[in-house]
Amino acid sequence: MTIALVTDSTASLPPEVAAECRVAVVPVQVVIDDVAYDEGAEEASPACVAAALREKRSVSTSRPAPAVFADVYRRLADEGATEILSVHLSSEVSGTFESAQVAARHAPVPVTCVDTRLVGPGTGYAVETAAAVLAAGGSRTAAADAAATRAALATSVFYVDSLEYLRRGGRIGGAAAMLGGALAVKPLLGIEGGVITTLEKVRTSGRAISRLEELAVEATEDQQVDVTVAHLASEERAEVLAASLADRLEKQLDGRAVRCTELGAVLGAHVGPGMLAICVAPIVPV
Repeated sequence: MTIALVTDSTASLPPEVAAECRVAVVPVQVVIDDVAYDEGAEEASPACVAAALREKRSVSTSRPAPAVFADVYRRLADEGATEILSVHLSSEVSGTFESAQVAARHAPVPVTCVDTRLVGPGTGYAVETAAAVLAAGGSRTAAADAAATRAALATSVFYVDSLEYLRRGGRIGGAAAMLGGALAVKPLLGIEGGVITTLEKVRTSGRAISRLEELAVEATEDQQVDVTVAHLASEERAEVLAASLADRLEKQLDGRAVRCTELGAVLGAHVGPGMLAICVAPIVPV
């Protein structure tokens, strides 16, 4: 049997990794001034989204319609897939998983959908684990279980310069946004139970980024891990953070590099310029 693997663009998979894993990536849309673009389009690059947010233009996002997933599932079946595994970001923050489920009910081959309860690189690492299981001859069920297990073990922490963008997108309560602005608090956020939560509140950006690094180091618990540092319009700070983590986590990384990448336009639309995030994903044997 041939088992195909699908994810969405918010998984933040580097193009070379997506190619190696042979994963079909369904684009989520970013909407700028009421014009919708697929994530990855030149008109909706992370830089374009950051600029639009700074200019206070209208920026929002839109999940792929079930018909989009249906087309992908049908194409994969036509290309020889006998089963499909579809791994996606948290259903608590996006309707993407729901769209995949709706399409799966009418797909020409059996489809299993996995809700990682994460956003960003954590979902990507779950996809990579599923791909490794499939490459080793594992079943669709085994790959789905491995993806869910790795997602459950992953820790995502992030810093935003302002809660305003999360408030605009309805991803965090207005009261929390007002508190952060009024007291110049720099919040450290995480993903718990599939939703964005406030972990700590720090007074300065410098102290917040330093604490962000400490939380990531603590999350390794001395295990073998993969680590990604993501940013939006904050490349220099991200590279410094990634280099520091590479030094401090040399044993846990065991020769694996810390990935440093700019967040895609869809997630960037909700967190705003200056965001820094770290995903720590313990290695799952396959």
